[in-house]
Amino acid sequence: MLRAVVAISLLGLPAVNPAQPADPPAITVNERVRHQEIDGFGISQAFRRNELLKALSETQQREILDLWFDRQKGAGMSILRLGIGSSPAGSPYDHMVSIQPENPGGPDAPPKYVWDGDDNSQVWVAKEAKAYGVKRFFADAWSAPGYMKDNGDDKNGGQLLPEWQRAYAEYLVAYTKFYAKEGIKITDLGFTNEPDWTATYASMRFTPEQAAQFVKVIGPIATRAGVKLVCCDSFGWSQQKAYTAAIEADPEARRWVKTHTGHTYASPVDGPLPTNRKSWMSEWNPNGNTWNTAWDDGSGYDGITIAKAIHDALTLGNVSAYVYWLGASRGSTRAFMQIDDTAKTYSVSKRLWAMAAYSRFIRPGAVRLEASAADPALKVSAFRNPDGSRVVVALNTGTAPVTWKGVHGRATAYVTNTDNSLTPSPVAGRTVTLQPRTLTTIVVR
Repeated sequence: MLRAVVAISLLGLPAVNPAQPADPPAITVNERVRHQEIDGFGISQAFRRNELLKALSETQQREILDLWFDRQKGAGMSILRLGIGSSPAGSPYDHMVSIQPENPGGPDAPPKYVWDGDDNSQVWVAKEAKAYGVKRFFADAWSAPGYMKDNGDDKNGGQLLPEWQRAYAEYLVAYTKFYAKEGIKITDLGFTNEPDWTATYASMRFTPEQAAQFVKVIGPIATRAGVKLVCCDSFGWSQQKAYTAAIEADPEARRWVKTHTGHTYASPVDGPLPTNRKSWMSEWNPNGNTWNTAWDDGSGYDGITIAKAIHDALTLGNVSAYVYWLGASRGSTRAFMQIDDTAKTYSVSKRLWAMAAYSRFIRPGAVRLEASAADPALKVSAFRNPDGSRVVVALNTGTAPVTWKGVHGRATAYVTNTDNSLTPSPVAGRTVTLQPRTLTTIVVR
C-alpha cells in the first residue's frame, strides 16, 4: 500500500493534499517532532562595562535597558551573565575586583570576604534585569584570585593549586549568597572561562580531566546552595566537546553538571555536544576592528552574520541558550551597542536586532520544532512557546524573495533588515513574503 507523505502546518494539519501533487511549501513545520527546550537568550556586561552605562544620563540608561530587556521596545533578553571578579582591590577599569582580594591566611583559614553591594557595577543591572522579568542569572569566574594559583596572578593563565580547591569552591558559592542578599538568585554557576586559553587578562587553565575532577569538589557545595553547576566555557565549540566528554565519562562528575557551555571563537557550532544535558552557547562576538552598525555589508560582524550564527547554534547545536558578548562596550567593539562615556552618547548596531528577532519572541520554556525549507537559501527554525504561541524565524540569505503560503492562525510578521528593526506587519491571506537578505519572525497566536 502506498503511503503519502504530508507536510504538517503550524496547526498540525495537512498543508498539501497528497492526492493532488503540488510544489512543496516554502516552509514546513512539523509539531510532532520536537527538539530542545529553550532556556533563553542573553548578554554579559562583565569586566565593568556597566560603568560606561552609569556615565550616561538616567534617560539614556533607561533607553539602553529597554533595548536589552523590554519585550516591546527591545530584545527582551532573558539571561544575564555576570563576571565573578578575581583582581586585587583598587584595580582599574576592565579588572573585576574579587570578593576576597587578599589571602585570608591560607586555604584552611576563615575566609575574609568583602561585599560592597555593587560588585563591579553588576548588582544594579542585575536588579534592573529582574524588574524586567529576567529570572536566569549566570555567574561565571574567569580565574581564581592570584594567591590561589600556581603563578600567583589572576591573569596569564596558571592553574588552581590543589590545596585551594575546596576554598575556591566555597568562595564561588559565597558569591551567589551575596547576590541572594541583594534579592538576586544566581541560578547557574561556572568555575572556569576558556580553560584552554591563556589570556593577558583574568584566566586560569584546566585540562578536561582536571575540570571533571574539580566538578566533584564544587558540585555538592553548589547543589546544597541551590545553584546549578555549568561547565566549561571552552574557547571553541569543538574544543568544548573534550570537556563535555570528560565529564560524561565520570559518573560522579556527570551527576553535578547540569548545563554544558561552550564559546565559538576557536570553532563554530557544528553539531551537538556529546551529552544529554542542556548546552548553551555562552559567549561569542565576531572578529573586527571597527564599530559597525550595518545589517548586511559583508564585514563578517554585521547583523546578518549574528542571525546566521544564532540559527546554526539552535538548529545544528541544539543549544538551549545563546549568550552574546557584550551588551555594550566602548571603542571599536562588536558589542550590541557602543557607549562613548566621554561624549555621553551611545549607538545601536543591527547585531542587537538580529538577536532580538529571536529573543523577544522565543521565550524560556519554549520547545524547538522540526522545520525545513524548500529553498536552500532559507535558514528556518520554529518554536512553540509555553503560552501556545508559535514562532517561525526565517533568514533569507538569497537575493530573491520567497513566498510562504499557508500560514494558519492569527499571525504577525516582524521584519529585520537594513531599513527595518522588527517592523511588524499583519499576515494577510495566510501568505508571507520573505524578502531577500532579511530576517523575518512570524508569530502565530
